[in-house]
Amino acid sequence: MQINTVEGNIAERDDSAIVVNLFEGVTRPGGATGAVDGALDGAISDLIEQGDITGKKGNNVLIYSLGKLNSTRIIVAGLGKSDEFDLNAAREVNAGVARFIRSVGVNSYATVLHGAGIGGLDPSAAAQAAAEGLVMGLYSFDKYKADSGSKSIESVNIVEFDAEKIEAIRNGVKRGKDIGEAVNLARDMGNEPANIMTPTRMAEIALDVTRGTSMELTVLDRSEIEEMGMGSFAGVAQGTEEPPKFIVIKHEGDPDNPGNNLGLLGKGITFDSGGLDIKSAAGMLTMKSDMSGGACVIGTMKAIAAFNPKINVLAIVPATENMPGRRAQRPGDVVTAMNGKTIEIGNTDAEGRLVLADALCYAVEKGVTRIVDVATLTGAIGVALGDGATGVFGNDQDWVNEVVEAGNKVGERMWQLPTYASYKSEYSSDIADIRNTGGRGAGAITGALIIGEFAGDSQWAHLDIAATTRTTSDKGINPKGSTGVPVRTLVELATSLASE
Repeated sequence: MQINTVEGNIAERDDSAIVVNLFEGVTRPGGATGAVDGALDGAISDLIEQGDITGKKGNNVLIYSLGKLNSTRIIVAGLGKSDEFDLNAAREVNAGVARFIRSVGVNSYATVLHGAGIGGLDPSAAAQAAAEGLVMGLYSFDKYKADSGSKSIESVNIVEFDAEKIEAIRNGVKRGKDIGEAVNLARDMGNEPANIMTPTRMAEIALDVTRGTSMELTVLDRSEIEEMGMGSFAGVAQGTEEPPKFIVIKHEGDPDNPGNNLGLLGKGITFDSGGLDIKSAAGMLTMKSDMSGGACVIGTMKAIAAFNPKINVLAIVPATENMPGRRAQRPGDVVTAMNGKTIEIGNTDAEGRLVLADALCYAVEKGVTRIVDVATLTGAIGVALGDGATGVFGNDQDWVNEVVEAGNKVGERMWQLPTYASYKSEYSSDIADIRNTGGRGAGAITGALIIGEFAGDSQWAHLDIAATTRTTSDKGINPKGSTGVPVRTLVELATSLASE
């Protein structure tokens, strides 16, 4: 899809459709909407008076110009209440309008920049939000359908009357499109079936992301994983015949300042059967997406390659299946992580913390001092927060605050849960340093704390995306399926740290 920025008057466009907008409660439209209303002899005002056009968010109304404008179709997009309109609303409005237009069979249209007029949004930021909404909102995953029947939008023209804003809008569109495509890469990976999205395939996609860039890719195989002493990761991988991969992507944006660094770690369990502590049939239905943390880290690096921020980023994805094979680890086994800490296996289905333990050890050994790990770690986080927010944990409050603020800026909500030392007794072991499971309560907290045992002196934050990584219906910018959360947060974090 092409997203173009053009100077002009939208009322004079001859696209298949044009999009204007209206805030809730406005009875006489102004600006571009007012100009189109005037050309239509007050048709929009009449429909407002009759209650057909309300301006409520999601109220998209199609009317026909009947030869009074060059464009045949006019869509009036509802923006909602003006005092509640922000960049996140702009993303959602653009996504909703694009899906609406696609549903009526139009493959190209022109639109004003929602929120950049009386909405008061910065033109570049509004343009970025528009591009993100378009790219993410129109996403679909139907590659395995012989005839998907889905229509596509080939081009969108963002029309701006003020020539002085054009360059800023184009820059915003470029950034938004790059971010949206990074999110969609993570979505593609999360939506792929597990027989396709293997650890080897994840490594191939990492190669695609780094090819032609200055980033370095390292992929360790099973023997190298074992030689490096990653017994915690290797223990999870020993039950599957699918080769595990320890994927490392290195971006040196500030090579003369090694302390300016960020580690992004993503759980890459390409299918989680639960191992010998096997899940129920229903519990395995979406376990192809148990590698979504790793997918989001790889997607983030796609955006990092595009933006080349002045910060050193080390991305790590320990990728493997968790299967009940003949060599599978057993409850009661003891494994040794890369840093020498021993872990008793209380449940083979608590494998995400095991693979991330060695990923954290690796990052700490490489000198990374600021770390975020991302994982579909626990069902308990969904019980605590539902799908309305990602759970956040950490060992440094200032660092947690920075991560949460990055999420707030891009509309990916997060909520911090406690990591009191008293919870650590839940995973004590009689025969090893720790156990990989806690008690019945506070499952998300104990899971996070077990990972944190391997953070060393680094500032560390853990994002549990188990409840936010998928959606069962179209919601805002997220079509049904994999959401790509929290790619946009990680991109915002990396670029904001680079600007400090």
